[in-house]
Amino acid sequence: MSTDNQDPTEAMRLKASLYPHVDEGTACTQSSFKANKRGFLYVGEQGGRFKAMFKLQESLPEAAELAETAPKDFQVGSNGWVTARFSAENPMPQPLWEKWLDESYELSIASKPKRK
Repeated sequence: MSTDNQDPTEAMRLKASLYPHVDEGTACTQSSFKANKRGFLYVGEQGGRFKAMFKLQESLPEAAELAETAPKDFQVGSNGWVTARFSAENPMPQPLWEKWLDESYELSIASKPKRK
C-alpha cells in the first residue's frame, strides 16, 4: 500500500472503539471489535486492499444487491457476515459503513453470548 494515502479504516476503527463495552483485539491479521463477547467488526489490510467485515440482518438485501453488482468489492457470507473490500483511493462510502457498523454492533449486544 502506498504510504501517501490515509488508511480508510481508521475512521471505522475509531467509531467501533467508541461504542460502550467494546473489546478490541486481533484476529489473524485483522483488528477485531467485540461487544458482549460477539464480534461485530473485523477490519484491516489484505492483499493490497482494505477489508471490513460486518454482521448484518436488516441490511442483508442491500449487501446482496451490492455483491451482485460489484462482486470483487462485496461478498455476503454465511450467518449474515458481509465483507467489503476497498482501497484508499476508492474507500467504502462513509454513510454505508456507518450504517452497517451501527447495525452490526446492535446485533452483537442484542444477543446473549454462548455458554461454554
